[in-house]
Amino acid sequence: MMPSLVAIARSTVGIFATAEFYGNLQISALEVALSLVIGTVTGVFVGVLLGASRVLSRAYEPYIYYLGPTPRIIFLPIMIMLFGLGIGSKVALGALSCFFVLALISANSMRQINPTLIRVGRSLQAKPLQMVTKIYLPAMRAPILNGVRLGFGTAMLTCILAETKLSNAGLGFMLMQFYSQFNMPALYGMLVVIFVIAGMGNGALGRLADGRAR
Repeated sequence: MMPSLVAIARSTVGIFATAEFYGNLQISALEVALSLVIGTVTGVFVGVLLGASRVLSRAYEPYIYYLGPTPRIIFLPIMIMLFGLGIGSKVALGALSCFFVLALISANSMRQINPTLIRVGRSLQAKPLQMVTKIYLPAMRAPILNGVRLGFGTAMLTCILAETKLSNAGLGFMLMQFYSQFNMPALYGMLVVIFVIAGMGNGALGRLADGRAR
């Protein structure tokens, strides 16, 4: 039965008033932040390699395209075996979901870089690391920042979903607690809180991307 909007609003306010919420929020925020950093760094690194090498692109990029749409939750048992039941498995799963987004965006962005910039760098005998830091990454800045926004959403969704399965902390854990107690107002209130947090994070990253693009 759907609770009334008044009951949901009261439960939402009540959630913010509990110390338990802030402890679980810290854990989920840490998981998402680590997932985003790890997934972005590895995704951009692999994307640059794929975009710079036709051989690597033909050999490995199809696998990334095929695995990209796969529901991340099916990898959770593997992550639990590798990293345990703590935040490690959630971070690994979130980083994996973020990795696919950034790898594909970075690979496509590499192919759209102005060839003149690449020729200039090579004519100046720039080393591979200099090509990456001085030409590739600056030219790919806007697409990468937009990819980070997408990666944030997928990482947050994946981490919270993983917390609902096997976890003893986090916003997803609180969500399942309310569900097991059949506390529907608090359950919907928790969903509202998660949507608000996701919107605030996405908005902050959007402003960062707009500022960097100018």
